[in-house]
Amino acid sequence: MRGSPGVVWIKIAAVYFVVGIALGTYMGASGDHSLFPVHAHINLLGWVSPVLFGLIIRQFPQMADTWLARIQFWLFNLALPVQMMALAFLLRGNAAIEPVVGIASAVIGISVVLFAVNVFLNVK
Repeated sequence: MRGSPGVVWIKIAAVYFVVGIALGTYMGASGDHSLFPVHAHINLLGWVSPVLFGLIIRQFPQMADTWLARIQFWLFNLALPVQMMALAFLLRGNAAIEPVVGIASAVIGISVVLFAVNVFLNVK
């Protein structure tokens, strides 16, 4: 990660916020709300979770200098776009992609557990 890890998380969150709002605007304008689960997940996992990661890491900077933080960052940020794209394909009728959604979800879950472990080990 380049720059302060907390700031990097917040900037990533801002990008997902724009993407989530754009998708919601598209759905509203088109009347096609079939991707609402993708919209909701982008806003929760892409906007809210990373901004909270960033704010917590800025408050407790000792969390940033751990192997847990580095692994958690990369797992989360590699799995989330895969999960969102796969979920979109799944919702559009491609049932064969369901295992990809499941694997990406599991990787995100592991990432969140690593974040929680980092909190318990490094927030004093």
